[in-house]
Amino acid sequence: MSDDPGEPTDDRRPARGPARASDGLDADYEWVGGESMLHEPVLVVMMTGWIDAAGAAADAVAAVLAECEVGPLVRFDDDTFIDYRARRPTMELRDGVNTDLRWNHIELGAGRSPAGRDVLLLTGPEPDMRWRRFATCIGDIAVELGVTQMVSFGAYPFATPHTREPRLSCSSPSTDVLASVTFARSSVDVPAGMAAALEHTMHARKIPALGIWAQVPHYVTGMSYPASSVALLEGLEEATGIAVTGSALRNEVEIQRQRIDRMIRDNDEHVAMIEQLESLHDAALEDDADAARAAAEMRLKSGDEIAEEIQEFLRDQD
Repeated sequence: MSDDPGEPTDDRRPARGPARASDGLDADYEWVGGESMLHEPVLVVMMTGWIDAAGAAADAVAAVLAECEVGPLVRFDDDTFIDYRARRPTMELRDGVNTDLRWNHIELGAGRSPAGRDVLLLTGPEPDMRWRRFATCIGDIAVELGVTQMVSFGAYPFATPHTREPRLSCSSPSTDVLASVTFARSSVDVPAGMAAALEHTMHARKIPALGIWAQVPHYVTGMSYPASSVALLEGLEEATGIAVTGSALRNEVEIQRQRIDRMIRDNDEHVAMIEQLESLHDAALEDDADAARAAAEMRLKSGDEIAEEIQEFLRDQD
């Protein structure tokens, strides 16, 4: 980020540093980054604690963090939002010496994409309490910093084959936002994560908000699945224009596919299931409602069994 301490131009907002952090001992957050100038930043959200099959969303946001060189800007008060009986700190014990405690933190960082787009990154565990209060904090900060768009990442298990590119689905309170992307949409009642609450917070402040979800084959959710992480990065680019290459993830996509192929090809039942999943996947792309229902029913049939055998296969390779 720029270190220029001069006056902001008309289209840049100051991300002010520690000088304005002190609002008393009970402040919900403090500004920990140095002063920077932000130009129409995009807010990317990935908070742990809700659905992230194969850790695909976490891996995608790690690529954003690395390539955009994100540094800390705002830290939220741990005792206000985190229940440490539910998320205990990790003690580092060395020869009986308690050398360190590693605490969970919720942080907002700032960085810049390789092409020069300003990015804000909200990471850490979902709050254990005071969700509306937390969402208001994020909304107020977003307005102050001139955020132009919010995008969140997620990944969920689905009856889809690893031999096809993962599909993306989306959510937003705005039909205009949904119309601007090519991702799939669904109708379902499910428990919500913090990102869903933030969608409404941003929408109320007239900031476009979009949740991007990647499908992960239901039989590989116990391992990393870089193809879904790459799909999320591509979804980010489509939705915002921010390009994150994720080179390491892309290099792993074919390697992981070949490992799964080696396991699947020796079991006729698994080969048949993959072929059926391929047919269902291809039919779903043509908006075949019957195929979509069949896929939903199939999700529970063989995933756990295949996942267990794949994990055993991968252990044997180590």
